[in-house]
Amino acid sequence: MQATHPLLKAPILPTIWRLGFPNMLAMIASALVTIAETSYVGQLGTTPLAGMALVFPLIMLQQMLSSGSMGGGISSAVSRALGAGREDRAQSLALHATLIALALGLLFTVLFGVFRMELLETIGGSGEALHQASLYAAVAFLGSVSIWLTNAFASVIRGSGNMKIPSSVLLIVSLFQVVLAGILGLGWGPVPRLGMAGVAMGQLIAFTGGALYLGLYLQSPASRVRLVFKGAVRWADFHDILKVGALSSLSSIQTVVTILILTRLVAQFGTEALAGYGIGTRLEFLLIPITFAIGVACVPMVGVAMGAGMVQRARRVAWTGSCMAALMIGMVGALVSLYPNAWSLMFTDSLAVQSYAQSYFEWVGPWYALFGFGLCLYFASQGSGKVLGPVLAGTVRLVMVAAGGLYMVRTGASAADMFALVGAAMGVYGVATGLAMYWTSWGVDQSGPKAQPAQTPA
Repeated sequence: MQATHPLLKAPILPTIWRLGFPNMLAMIASALVTIAETSYVGQLGTTPLAGMALVFPLIMLQQMLSSGSMGGGISSAVSRALGAGREDRAQSLALHATLIALALGLLFTVLFGVFRMELLETIGGSGEALHQASLYAAVAFLGSVSIWLTNAFASVIRGSGNMKIPSSVLLIVSLFQVVLAGILGLGWGPVPRLGMAGVAMGQLIAFTGGALYLGLYLQSPASRVRLVFKGAVRWADFHDILKVGALSSLSSIQTVVTILILTRLVAQFGTEALAGYGIGTRLEFLLIPITFAIGVACVPMVGVAMGAGMVQRARRVAWTGSCMAALMIGMVGALVSLYPNAWSLMFTDSLAVQSYAQSYFEWVGPWYALFGFGLCLYFASQGSGKVLGPVLAGTVRLVMVAAGGLYMVRTGASAADMFALVGAAMGVYGVATGLAMYWTSWGVDQSGPKAQPAQTPA
């Protein structure tokens, strides 16, 4: 049975790279979409830009939940079923993943679309900025079902070990989104300028096309896991996805809350400090997709191995992928620590802002490696179905930022002290996630003549 899936015998390091590289291109393209949309909105004026900043955390939360959290749960369940030789179970999981995506997409449309004004006011929106944010949210969350279905379908395909199809489709979706947002939002050519609604419409149209294509692919003979709209709806299949996806969602929520808290804390030091902090986080927004790409590549490799009882191999995949992510992200962190202006000069010529950005990179850059290490371990752990430890590590980071930040505010700490807290919290997160992985048992290895517990890294 173990020989039926190629991921059970493939060399670990080259396979992670082969699976991760297409994801990396797609994820970087998605990050660049955000930069392009911000540029378009900036051309509409300062007030629309403020409105975009107001609604962006909600957009980011939806993407993180649908792709990284619930998507990881879907890939994990599908890959574990295939590793156990249960093709029929994998097919059933594809149907249940579709139902979950439909339900959550509709929920986001209602919460963030229908009740958008109340929600945006709650998080601080007012005046014209609130109006502009509402225009974007009304259209963007109208397409929530498309976004959830696109990411759910992509996760099913990734769970089967196929990274090229979902990565190619998401790359094309990103390109179309950039072009359509410019045409509809700014009124390129003969198209009238629709403003914020037009920028959001680019996302809606692009992801609707992505959902349709991936849905049709899953129903074609080319897909290893088929999406068939028949058969019984079983709680066991929902549970297999949600036991990872729902718990992982807490991690995404914690990440967004951490960002909101840090933004609020740094804002008290003035516009220049906030701008310098923003330059730093903009680099991280490009680095996280690299870690995500490697982690997502680990999910099916870990899941298939777990399904086949090859627990020791599953853990080796997790440790190897995380060390790869730490090395790649750590190299960037070292460079920006030594040469911070190489990045900040791309965004500002203000010496004050550059000074804050330099301070940020000097304190945070050295911790990038541990942060990438922990984040990749979190994704790899999804494949095993054991994500409680990494999620709790994220809780430790959140508490550290909130409690430490509050203490610093009361004691009159400087912006550099706050940046030091940010870096230290990243390091603690990486170490805590590694310890959680080390101490958590993934079960008994059944790949050899003598079954042995796989508790420690090989």
